[in-house]
Amino acid sequence: MSKILTSVILMTGSAFASDWPSFSMERLNGGAEDFKAYEGKTVLVVNTASHCGYTSQYRGLEDVFKKYEAQGFVVLGFPCNQFGKQEPGTPDEISSFCQKNYGVSFPMFAKVDVNGKRAHPLFDWLKSEAPGLLGTTMIKWNFTKFLISPDGKAVHRYVSSTKPREIESDIRRYISSKT
Repeated sequence: MSKILTSVILMTGSAFASDWPSFSMERLNGGAEDFKAYEGKTVLVVNTASHCGYTSQYRGLEDVFKKYEAQGFVVLGFPCNQFGKQEPGTPDEISSFCQKNYGVSFPMFAKVDVNGKRAHPLFDWLKSEAPGLLGTTMIKWNFTKFLISPDGKAVHRYVSSTKPREIESDIRRYISSKT
């Protein structure tokens, strides 16, 4: 696989550091981004796919991003092709699809694996910090969401069927906890 498809990612710290912003990852259309840029913000991390029954959640993700962006909230999208091969596109195809169909303006990153031996360390950290039902660490499907508090802790994990508008009260609580 090519470097882009396997998402060879840089890390500036330990994979299991308690301070999540120590990660640096490749953006969807190239260039690395240091997660220090999100320090002190409320962050929603989502594994995404363009050909999934939950793909329409892009609209809801964009809506909550725009609604709370000025208050220190950001959505970070991570395309993943591990579930039913529902994200087969190239970075340009994914970017174009997201922009054309949903007007996505929140940061999108290079395609990643979220489970298994090739899972990106960010997702290994998220799964260990915010396990699923009955303590499971596996991500079960596309559009699993993780909410990160302004102090860098993974505070909530949401299943794929949870719509972005359903977590607005949690977003507001963590945004208001900054002040």
